[in-house]
Amino acid sequence: MSFFMEVLLGGLLAGVMYSLVAIGFVLIYKASGVFNFAQGSMVLFAALTFVSLLERGLPFWVAFVLSLLSMLLLALLLERQVLRHLVNRPPITLFMATLGLSYVVEGVAQALWGAQVHGLDLGIEDTPLELGGLMLSRFDLFAAGSAGLLVLLLSLLFNKTRIGLSLRAVADDQLAALAVGIRLQRMWVLVWAVAGLVGLVAGLLWGARLGVQFSLSLIVLKALPVLIIGGFTSIGGAIVGGLIVGASEKLAEVYLGPLLSGGIENWFPYVLALLFLLLRPAGLFGERAIERV
Repeated sequence: MSFFMEVLLGGLLAGVMYSLVAIGFVLIYKASGVFNFAQGSMVLFAALTFVSLLERGLPFWVAFVLSLLSMLLLALLLERQVLRHLVNRPPITLFMATLGLSYVVEGVAQALWGAQVHGLDLGIEDTPLELGGLMLSRFDLFAAGSAGLLVLLLSLLFNKTRIGLSLRAVADDQLAALAVGIRLQRMWVLVWAVAGLVGLVAGLLWGARLGVQFSLSLIVLKALPVLIIGGFTSIGGAIVGGLIVGASEKLAEVYLGPLLSGGIENWFPYVLALLFLLLRPAGLFGERAIERV
């Protein structure tokens, strides 16, 4: 039983990190209706900027602040120079635009910082820690705590502040939000800036786990099952979806992997997402689209 709990808790802790990546998608999708496929490239850009500044001798917090400023600038440029001009275009146009932007962002990152692989040490060893008789990874606990704190701050921003109220109004009905004086462009810039912050934190945590390399941008693919299960419009859904994906893939790898020659962890979340698409297309907390014809 203790082994089962260790596997389950390890999966839940990993799921929090999946949720962190998925939240970046949810923020932008709720406010502008854009599925930002470039989110994975933003995670890579943030991690690569941070580790490159760190290797040049800058202190940790100075590198963090400069990386955050670079992400805010990147988010502002993407929104103002590209996506603002694509408002009210078909969804496939917006999707293709962000898909193209992902390659542009990766190319800019490579031009600025190079293509070599970097190791990133946040000072947290990935060693077991015994808690209540269970052995859990120190790094997983740290990563889950950091991600959980950021999620809490975002929840407070959206639910307890005037800015959050405006963002929720934009998400519910953009035309009604305009009618009551909310400036949509300002809200979109704010959302992209927050998504940049989320991308930076996710980039540091995943970069420390996997190394800062260009395959880090593929973490976007890990967020897709989370979004499908939780719903594309719900921050709470992204959290629950991440926990479900993290726990299910670890349990499947341990208990079903030996029967299927291993490797099940890589594709099991997509099978789970496919089942949700068949049975509950909007996800657990997503809003069902209603079209009047």
